[in-house]
Amino acid sequence: METERLLLRRWVESDAGELYRLAADPELGPRAGWSPHKNDMESREIIRTIFSAEGMWAIVMKGTNTIVGCVGYLVAGQSNLPLSDGDAEVGYWVGTPYWNCGIGTEALRLVVDYCFDQMGFNRLWGTHFVDNPASGRVMEKCGFTPTGSTTTLPNLTEGGEKTVSVLCLYKPRY
Repeated sequence: METERLLLRRWVESDAGELYRLAADPELGPRAGWSPHKNDMESREIIRTIFSAEGMWAIVMKGTNTIVGCVGYLVAGQSNLPLSDGDAEVGYWVGTPYWNCGIGTEALRLVVDYCFDQMGFNRLWGTHFVDNPASGRVMEKCGFTPTGSTTTLPNLTEGGEKTVSVLCLYKPRY
């Protein structure tokens, strides 16, 4: 999947150094629910165990072939939310040097379209920590609506006790 400036591609183990470069940043992981990576071996293990799943992509800048983040979806049993059949949870993160450049919105729109058009999901869910409203604004730019409900996600490696806002997007009917 791609836009004029972004390519979404599968993660490979050789991306571990680039993932570590982004994921070691103490400003990034805690906003997304995980601890900063300690070394590229940890990043390689994350690629093997989490980012290798169906529906997970590296966000790559086309001009430089630089990884700038991650985007993807999770289905029932993978998600921290209690999903129904036909639902998926979407999520993303973008490295701090690339914040406020529209990358998260651009990548998430691609995944939303893929989820509805290729995967046939009826409803998409997203969450963001209440103290990270910028993440919620990205989802709203992609059509998500706040549900007004909040929860905690105790399975997160960091921040599982913190409150998240829940957003939802129904399949557009044309």
